[in-house]
Amino acid sequence: MRWLVTGSRGQLGSDLMDLLSARPGDTAVGLDLPDLDITSPSSVADAFAAAAPDVVVNCAAWTAVDDAESHESAALAVNGDGPGVLAAACAASPGTVMVQVSTDYVFSGSVTSPYAEDAVPDPRSAYGRTKLAGEVAVRSALPDSSYVVRTAWLYGLNGANFVRTMLRLEAERETLDVVDDQRGQPTWSRDLARQILALVDRRPPAGVFHGTNSGETTWYGLAREVFRLAGADPARVRPTTTEAFPRPAPRPAYSVLGHDAWMRASLSPMRDWRVALSEAFEAGITA
Repeated sequence: MRWLVTGSRGQLGSDLMDLLSARPGDTAVGLDLPDLDITSPSSVADAFAAAAPDVVVNCAAWTAVDDAESHESAALAVNGDGPGVLAAACAASPGTVMVQVSTDYVFSGSVTSPYAEDAVPDPRSAYGRTKLAGEVAVRSALPDSSYVVRTAWLYGLNGANFVRTMLRLEAERETLDVVDDQRGQPTWSRDLARQILALVDRRPPAGVFHGTNSGETTWYGLAREVFRLAGADPARVRPTTTEAFPRPAPRPAYSVLGHDAWMRASLSPMRDWRVALSEAFEAGITA
């Protein structure tokens, strides 16, 4: 298969490119700014002409959650309009499949049990609204040949993320206050990349899938596990509240995602987050 990976220098995109490079019979073109602007039909057309993709995985996104609150139109161009441009190009290339990476922020976080794939979205932030717009654009243009894969709390060996920040702060501070009233699923980008490849290989009916590692914890719980794996004392991490760290964009208090769609597709859900994090440390994740 021929793959086009947008946002290929990010956490997920770089892992996808790495895995695809080792797959015999597959070729992958990875593009990122400034070489590809997904909001530009002409730029996307050039990318399709060069890659002639069978599969497009859109990892490109405006991920500055707080900045989106004051720049929603700019975030919408990337997170909403851009996926629509890619989907239109896929629709014009019969047989091309698209994977749109989305987020837990499409939900309000006001529930107390895992969100099913068919739960009604109710975003509370500009970031969530713009990512939902991207989901709608892709599913509308490609109802039979697209997958929306929602992820959350993503970390990887590349780019800025919570795990790498905790490793840096562990070396800089004696103690650390971390929010303990937001629950979610830490997700290793390499595990998500593997799951996306498995999804495309299996090719179940089009729809929505939740691409998060299994289990759940809080940011505080994650930070303590990071400290433990780094050989530091987890007791140096202290619990605090969301209220103590006000941010422009509201954070979902509970964004645990259900995984039933994987089982319906005869695919195993992603493994427990603790196992994945331990392997990420073995792979050499650093501050």
